[in-house]
Amino acid sequence: MQNKQQTAAVAPNAAAPLKEGLHERNRHRGRYDFKQLTLACPDLAQFVSVNKYRDESIDFSNPAAVRSLNRAILRSDYHISGWNIPENYLCPPIPGRADYIHHIADLLGTCNNGAIPRGKSVRVLDIGVGANCVYPIIGHSEYGWSFLGVDIDPIALASAGKIVQANKQLADAVILRQQITPANIFRGLVKAEDRFDISICNPPFHASLAEAQTGTQRKWKNLGKVSNSKLSTKLPVLNFGGQGGELWCDGGEAAFIGRMIEESTQFPHHCRWFSTLVSREINLPGIYRALKSARVISSRTIDMAQGQKKSRIVAWTFLSVSEQNNWKKQVI
Repeated sequence: MQNKQQTAAVAPNAAAPLKEGLHERNRHRGRYDFKQLTLACPDLAQFVSVNKYRDESIDFSNPAAVRSLNRAILRSDYHISGWNIPENYLCPPIPGRADYIHHIADLLGTCNNGAIPRGKSVRVLDIGVGANCVYPIIGHSEYGWSFLGVDIDPIALASAGKIVQANKQLADAVILRQQITPANIFRGLVKAEDRFDISICNPPFHASLAEAQTGTQRKWKNLGKVSNSKLSTKLPVLNFGGQGGELWCDGGEAAFIGRMIEESTQFPHHCRWFSTLVSREINLPGIYRALKSARVISSRTIDMAQGQKKSRIVAWTFLSVSEQNNWKKQVI
């Protein structure tokens, strides 16, 4: 149940134009209120300045500024204290992460007579929870869901654990588990007794470190931060940070999602729905072929957008409507 302070925070700044494409329940549809955010996190003030459009903003190419902004957002809008991540770990943009949560809430509502299910009985499997623990924070804050957050990186899990321990509201809502075998996604992780309403994932985007660095160099050049003669692999891989497993894997996004679909066939009754973000539209045909080969009962593609950035969620299930209604009662 949302408290009054949280509900009020959903309304965007009426004086500011809404960001295009974000979900109607996304509390970040308006411009960032830096006065409110700096009150929540005074450290943010050192990074705030007036940009060329005469608006208060931060330098989004500065990793320290982005971390401070996220800390302020999570404190102000989600009442999270003690949020921090190790240097160079992924510091994700909160509005986009919130959109994923709100869209899967709608999807789960289609299996619940149109009503979004709320409360700790709704279990979400977060593949790649990361050091930031952002999806569990938003999902529990907005809908009261419980999460199993998994990752291959023990440092990331330790960081997520500190965030959970620092916030009593998360203590009995978020469990963390390490995937010991990096090549596996569900195998060796999902237990016989586990039941999840949905799995979520933000898969590695790039196919290699070199590809990630090339993309970063292009971005920094477009931002006017460097010239061709000064491009260097010493630049941050992304202004939002990120370790190897967070940003790239062999075969990139397409290969990772292909493995996810293949492994999901071995756990058809453990998840009511499986889902993943898909950043590259060019990967969709291959994903659809993989879903057809996996013989899923139903699949959905949910378009998302934040400004000019386009993305989408692909979700699939092996359960019929009647099986979805009774899946938690099934004995495997």
